Amino acid sequence: MMKENIFFLLLIGILSCEDGKQQAYVPDSSGNINNITVVMQKSAWEGNLGKIVRNEIASIYEGLPIDEPRFTLRYLEPEAFTGFGRHGRNVLWFRKDSLNSFQLAQNQFARPQILAQVKGEDQEIMGEYIKENAALLIGTFQENERIEKIRRIGKSRSKDQDFQTKFGVSLAYPTAYKTVKDTTNFLWLEKPVRKGTLNLIAYALPMEQLEGFDLKALTSMRDSIGELYVPGRLPNSHMITEKAYRPYFYTTTLAGQKAYLTKGMWEVKRDFMAGPFVNYILKDKLNKRAFVIEGFAFAPSVAKRDYMFELNSIISTLKLERTEEN
Repeated sequence: MMKENIFFLLLIGILSCEDGKQQAYVPDSSGNINNITVVMQKSAWEGNLGKIVRNEIASIYEGLPIDEPRFTLRYLEPEAFTGFGRHGRNVLWFRKDSLNSFQLAQNQFARPQILAQVKGEDQEIMGEYIKENAALLIGTFQENERIEKIRRIGKSRSKDQDFQTKFGVSLAYPTAYKTVKDTTNFLWLEKPVRKGTLNLIAYALPMEQLEGFDLKALTSMRDSIGELYVPGRLPNSHMITEKAYRPYFYTTTLAGQKAYLTKGMWEVKRDFMAGPFVNYILKDKLNKRAFVIEGFAFAPSVAKRDYMFELNSIISTLKLERTEEN
């Protein structure tokens, strides 16, 4: 019943915000990507309730070489939650109240904004609400951030047609990404970042290669592609899947198609280079092929969560079209 009420409240918020004539003016929201404003009493933040929020909501982001939190939490005391302090894009607001409740709303103090209000008689009750609804909160905040990231990408979206020309797919990515390798069946784009690069690669495979596909097959496929197309800095060096780190391997959907999602670590054989990657393999039934798109980062000694979030957000914009051959 609690979750049904939550979705109902979120739906009401969405519908009310879509009718601009009925919606009072709210300012633009602000904040870095993957930030959440947390409002509660200082004693609660320093006590068990704050610990629960950090453990449940700011849990570890999968697939990074060093643990980083899924979100950066920005703490505010209730007295400071006024004016500009209410403009965060994601807000988690705790209030002591005799009526226990958990609610989600959109665009209450700023736009776009997700506001989660947790009310309870004591910290224990409010902590239970967070534990019970952690997955919902994480998914809602993540989707809000993905949409915001894509909106920002749209301000400087590349007009290059490399993906369209070669694979018959569209992809939204910033102009900072430039093509560094374009062969018969392989495309590699690169963007310079602090101390390194962000990279996108794509290629197509026969659909038959996905029969009985598993993590072992994924590793073998990546390593063979790395040997062919992704060299290291030294002679006879190339990208492989890091053997000391077991990747996360899931079944998911992308562009409306079944896909295999892998998050893990790459390294360069015979060289000292490594970093995280995210790999999607789609069953592209429209074109009777397997289509692979991967993002990987090389940025030694710097945080990589937001880099990987950018690559994931770009990949989420993928759209398939029928190629001329089909």
